[in-house]
Amino acid sequence: MDYGITVTLDRPFAAAVEQVRTALAEQGFGVLTEIDVQATLRAKIGAELDDYLILGACNPPLAHRAVQADPRIGVLLPCNVVVRTAEGRTVVEAMNPDVIVQLTGRPELAEVAAEAGTRLRAALASLPAS
Repeated sequence: MDYGITVTLDRPFAAAVEQVRTALAEQGFGVLTEIDVQATLRAKIGAELDDYLILGACNPPLAHRAVQADPRIGVLLPCNVVVRTAEGRTVVEAMNPDVIVQLTGRPELAEVAAEAGTRLRAALASLPAS
């Protein structure tokens, strides 16, 4: 199973980040956390890296359903969405929520994961290609 859902955009990084935020919001996701991996690695270890941002996205009704099904699921939440540059293009990747079902072995999470996956795929598919 592929653990990610990926689209590649011919957009500048900053514009893509804003479009990703909008697309996630349209699918009911808020961004709870933001990790600028590029800045963090530069500051902590002096490493140079292309633009790389991790957005911790959460759809509260889906998160609630997941926590109701398995209170330990919080270690796997929120859904991470990565926006990064590669070879002059912007790559957007989201975790495939079906991985959670496989990882936990909890079939009661399958419905929640399926809906989260549908929403994440819709968000990424809505991003303008150019």
